[in-house]
Amino acid sequence: MDLGLTGKTALVTGGSRGIGRATALALAQAGVQVNISYSSNEAAAQETVAMVEAAGGRCFATKFDVADAEANKEAVEKIVKEQGGLHILVANAGVALDGLLMRFKDEDLDKTFKTNVFGAFYGARAASRPMMKARFGRIIFMSSVVGEMGNVGQTAYAGSKAALIGMAKSMAKELASRNITVNVVAPGFIETDMTSGMNEDMKKYLSDNIPLGGVGKPEQVADAVAFLASERAAYITGHVLDVNGGLYM
Repeated sequence: MDLGLTGKTALVTGGSRGIGRATALALAQAGVQVNISYSSNEAAAQETVAMVEAAGGRCFATKFDVADAEANKEAVEKIVKEQGGLHILVANAGVALDGLLMRFKDEDLDKTFKTNVFGAFYGARAASRPMMKARFGRIIFMSSVVGEMGNVGQTAYAGSKAALIGMAKSMAKELASRNITVNVVAPGFIETDMTSGMNEDMKKYLSDNIPLGGVGKPEQVADAVAFLASERAAYITGHVLDVNGGLYM
């Protein structure tokens, strides 16, 4: 299916593994030149680059901390200068630090919001500038099912992911006149490093309570991102697209 993305340029934060890697591959397969960011694991980032190139696409990896406003600005400016523009931002980088409310550490709360919320805000703010000049853009935030339904032991994480929804809806209203859409993808339980540590009881609980059964795959989330980035979603903005197998409706 032609998504109308040939020749576009994207930045996928947290693109070295999991959903970010799958998203980079999906966009590259749609004709997008992809840039990924990573925070520490250069080997994993280069593996993503190699996978994209093996599939016939182009991919560049850049190390920076999404929680650093200036780093986001510099990364976007470098992409625009060297590649001619930035058309798609997928704010995917995030951390999941779990813990019960009464025991949750201040420093973990700070890290959760600085990475998940501030990082997405800084990236969107930086990317919106070239998008506004080009009068075209797609900004996609990666939220989570727990940002909509909550979960025991994930007050901070759920709060950060819920914040993305409010930010996206407000940004969508601000940027619509410049033909920039802002949407959210909210995955459920997906096969990633974040969920690999679940015990068997939790896996059984999920299998029993997800109408479509079991956990999802990163590629299924990536397909949703690629759709929202495409011309086929040009009339969709401020929307939350759930990819959760029916866990939350």
